[in-house]
Amino acid sequence: MIRLGVLLFVLLIGRAQADPVSAGPVGLGFDPGLTTEVYATALAFMAPRTLEPVAVSQLMIWGLRGLTALDPTLGTELRDGKLRLLRNGQAMFETPTPRDEDPRGWALSGATLSAAAAATSPDIRQAGTQGIIQNFFDEVFNHLDPYSRYVGPVDAGADRERRVGRAGIGLTVARRGGLIVADTVTGDGPAALIGIRPGDTILSVDAQATRGRDAATVTGWLAGPEDTALVLSWRARGGRVRKEELTRVMVPPETVFAQRVGDMLVIRMTGFNVNTDLQFSRALAEGLTGPRPPTGLVIDLRGNRGGLLRQAVTAADALLPPGVVAYTAGRDPAADHVWRSGTGEVAVDMPVVVVVDGRTASAAEILAAALADRGRAVVVGSSTLGKGLVQTITPLPDGGELFVTWSRVLAPRLWPIQGLGVLPQVCSSLGLEALRAQLAALATGEQPMDRAIQAERAARAPLPPAQVLALRAPCPAAEGRDFDMEAARVLIANPAAYAAALLPPLMDNAQSAAVPVR
Repeated sequence: MIRLGVLLFVLLIGRAQADPVSAGPVGLGFDPGLTTEVYATALAFMAPRTLEPVAVSQLMIWGLRGLTALDPTLGTELRDGKLRLLRNGQAMFETPTPRDEDPRGWALSGATLSAAAAATSPDIRQAGTQGIIQNFFDEVFNHLDPYSRYVGPVDAGADRERRVGRAGIGLTVARRGGLIVADTVTGDGPAALIGIRPGDTILSVDAQATRGRDAATVTGWLAGPEDTALVLSWRARGGRVRKEELTRVMVPPETVFAQRVGDMLVIRMTGFNVNTDLQFSRALAEGLTGPRPPTGLVIDLRGNRGGLLRQAVTAADALLPPGVVAYTAGRDPAADHVWRSGTGEVAVDMPVVVVVDGRTASAAEILAAALADRGRAVVVGSSTLGKGLVQTITPLPDGGELFVTWSRVLAPRLWPIQGLGVLPQVCSSLGLEALRAQLAALATGEQPMDRAIQAERAARAPLPPAQVLALRAPCPAAEGRDFDMEAARVLIANPAAYAAALLPPLMDNAQSAAVPVR
């Protein structure tokens, strides 16, 4: 009976090989057609873009080890031009492979083998199509860099929302007592444009009263498909009740928050999405004007995990004269780029301090490195995470997304951000007493971190792990400290200390017209 079941299943797989898309689910919790399409799309995207060249066949062999992760009694091997499925080391099924590195051919062979595994293993069937696909990519990326990844359909939607935003009116709400009030209002969203401000009371959404409702329910009322309308009634803090019709739009989450702290303008950046550059420019424009302009600017990047590289470059451009912001280089020629700043920088003579910590990563590190290397800012805090690899993204037929690392990032002085991170000019992770001693030395024109900083800036990829550890050791990574901001205030208030901590400006030259390394 078992042999007959397997035989019938193999016949179904033969049909899937002929027409994998139309074959659909085979009734065993596994869809060979969808899996073929996902694997084919992924292999074709990855093969020319991974940092190091990897054959399509090798990617498939790695990925099929995901079957073993689901059922330890199963194994796979490639022998004599055939993929074999093993149980306890004994061959039980085989399928031919293409003679070349054709992504679709290898995808079909891999999906066929996976279907055979589903026919004989309850664990594989229980995992289903999505579980098999997830384990396939988990095994592939175990052999590549730490940042390439597959994101399944559910999480991919959440990721896209963080990058792009969700359809709404740019308003978050909170419950206070029995009332629903505006909590945050996105500066360029529909709610802000009609005059809603934080603290206003939201009375109704599409004639549904909000009193007594929880914030999650009202948030659901506010969200909806893009370009659809809703009618909002609210009471302003002055007591006036208003009602307006608004159209939902894609509103990226707020990532830039500005406040005046004494004589300093402090701009906190929590990420880099599609709207961060506009938010940053607006925060600068509003913060630098007025009857009492600030004496210094602090950019707080602590805990900022990064995001879109281009947004970091644009943010740096607002504060830099023409020159290099970063280099990216990879195997795909499209990954090679010299990212540059142009004219039009603001706050030219104002001291700038960038505050970082061990959680500062990716695009946030690119911004910090550019401002430090170009002699435009002093970085305060600890060594940052050290994520200097850039991912490119493609959607997959199952609704998931594939993030593939395709380039390395070099700072303007040509040192690699990957692994090293940004070594601050003023270190706070060694404790308050050490920080005070460094600030006192800077006030006399001495920079205790000079030798360590010069060593990091002289480093060139590739770097062995021991060298990376040694270069990061003078200022170990740590979470942000309360006294980071106090150090920023001291530097801004003491021009001599600020000047001693600042790197000399980096002169632009013709060498920056091409990507320096691969």
